[in-house]
Amino acid sequence: MARTPGETRTEELEREFVVPLRASKHQPARHRRAGHALETVRRFMVRHMHGAPEKIWIDPRLNTYIWRRGAQHIPSKIRVKAIRFEDGLIEVDLAEES
Repeated sequence: MARTPGETRTEELEREFVVPLRASKHQPARHRRAGHALETVRRFMVRHMHGAPEKIWIDPRLNTYIWRRGAQHIPSKIRVKAIRFEDGLIEVDLAEES
């Protein structure tokens, strides 16, 4: 449904995404794969949550999850939960496993 000109965005927007990291396995040098994967998550959130790269906060649990097997052996995809607050800050965390 389209917004009317006087209507503003909702205060918070919460979504779950599956971020593909397979390109991060092939593109960078082997010892830079985990760092490239984190930058891939950041670029994905900029594109899909319409935020600025400097306003994206990646939870340390997500960072640990990507780095848990070392810099060279990253997961091929990752399920994340993103929340955009009214001030533009986007918080990215691991999605809860059910």
